[in-house]
Amino acid sequence: MDIFHKHTHLLIISALLGLISVPWLENSALGQNNPDPKLSNAATYPVAPPPKRVDPLPDERDVLERETETDYRISNLLKDFSGNLWVGSWRGLSRIDPNTGNIIARVSLPNVTITALAEDKVGRLWVGNYEGLTRVDPRTNEITAQNLLLPSKRVLSLLVDKRGYLWAGTDAGLALVSPDQGLIMTNLKNLPGVSANAMTLDADAQLWVGTLDGLVRVNTASALIMKRINNLPGATVQTLAISPEGLIWAGMPNQLLVINPKNGIVLRSVTPLRGKNVTSVHFAEDGSVWVGTNNGLLRLSPDTGALLDQVTGLPSRQVLTLAPDVGNKLWVGTSEGLAWLMPTMEKARPHFGFGRSVK
Repeated sequence: MDIFHKHTHLLIISALLGLISVPWLENSALGQNNPDPKLSNAATYPVAPPPKRVDPLPDERDVLERETETDYRISNLLKDFSGNLWVGSWRGLSRIDPNTGNIIARVSLPNVTITALAEDKVGRLWVGNYEGLTRVDPRTNEITAQNLLLPSKRVLSLLVDKRGYLWAGTDAGLALVSPDQGLIMTNLKNLPGVSANAMTLDADAQLWVGTLDGLVRVNTASALIMKRINNLPGATVQTLAISPEGLIWAGMPNQLLVINPKNGIVLRSVTPLRGKNVTSVHFAEDGSVWVGTNNGLLRLSPDTGALLDQVTGLPSRQVLTLAPDVGNKLWVGTSEGLAWLMPTMEKARPHFGFGRSVK
């Protein structure tokens, strides 16, 4: 070490020990004090609380942007053997007493976006959603089977045939399920029209399936296709019902058709529903037919198709599902909640347990 660097080294050590004062060192990063303010360039800050937190932080904004508004739609209604009403929504599964409207139970499911409901011969509940099929024991509200190998996990419709077997309609075909074992018996993947949007049974206990391209009749014993009715005006069948006379009522995006299942001939397009998006069709015990659309609820004469009533007071004009004659009421599932109507009432009333009044 030369004399200059040795001398400098000694100055630094002495300054740190406080033995001598070195002005250039006190203005460096190692300096602890600066008695002469003229020699200091250090900034001073007033005493103040820290700035307010930005809410949300940048890394949280994408999470908040992905959050969607609560969906209050009632997608499915089902009367069970005990007379209670199951309410399937996009917020979960509930069972209510239709006489009082009281909620008996709320069932916890792994996926709450319910798309279809069915009850098998011994009273077990089957729940379809966009993640598959789930079996629920209504006595305990426990899940007893799930994750079956369906043609697609996206279940759109469910139906129990006369033999007690469960048919699951998906957006990629049909599956026949043994309710007791909870196992797939067979799949019908080559379904014409691909998507099993709706199902009903005819007078011969055979299955009719509404698809993206008309109707398909399926033998419930063999799962083989028996008949196909395509070239229907509107093409896509969204909902199905069989009249007491055995005729098929098919709800389309632009009309309601009445079809003879024997020969596949369209008998008529129901006049009040022309140009309307038909979402649900149900025959009531008094013989009339209730028709839900995306713009209201109508009651029609099944013989002439004449308009008998239009229902007001619904949470939303977009009707998704119907359950007539349950607890002496018509129950209506809409995009904004559940409502009910009695024959003596002028307009429907909302059920406050399923609408936006719920916090």
